[in-house]
Amino acid sequence: MVWSILVLAGVEKLRIVPGFTEANALDLYYMPYTHGLPGAIVLSLILGGIVACFVKENRRTILLLVAAASFSHWLLDLIVHTHDLPLYDNADKVGFGLWRHVALSFPLELAVLGAGAWLYARTANFPSAKGRFALWGFVIFLAALQVYANFGPPPSSTGTMAATALGLYLMVAALAAWVETFAAPTRPQGQ
Repeated sequence: MVWSILVLAGVEKLRIVPGFTEANALDLYYMPYTHGLPGAIVLSLILGGIVACFVKENRRTILLLVAAASFSHWLLDLIVHTHDLPLYDNADKVGFGLWRHVALSFPLELAVLGAGAWLYARTANFPSAKGRFALWGFVIFLAALQVYANFGPPPSSTGTMAATALGLYLMVAALAAWVETFAAPTRPQGQ
């Protein structure tokens, strides 16, 4: 979401270049705040801190877990992005470039989605069929978004791309919260 907002504000920049990679047409040439290593670390800690403010116990652990989960996005980006992830400022950019080979990157992205959904389904308790249907329907929706992102037409403009991405991020967050309403509360072990 932060990336979309910064692109819309003109702070971070991208170009639409059809054929830039097999997976997408995005030349993400200036993203030092959201996709640079220092920015990713700071944003991860901020997000962890925000979540920790809403829990009563184990705040430090929650902060670190959420920060680590958030930072994992940068590590996964490292695998698929071209050389557009700055190690500092907007310099020394890294990226293994798997998006250049959609036959490899797309199945990997689906596998990560599937593994995450499977892990979540193992720990969350959905006592009703409606809840399980909502969860797996949501996962299928996310997979469909991945199909469109990899094989759909390129965005018409950078503003359209950023606004669409922001809208989708907000919708996915709302849907995730809705799916979570079907999960039964879990009690800490030993109680």
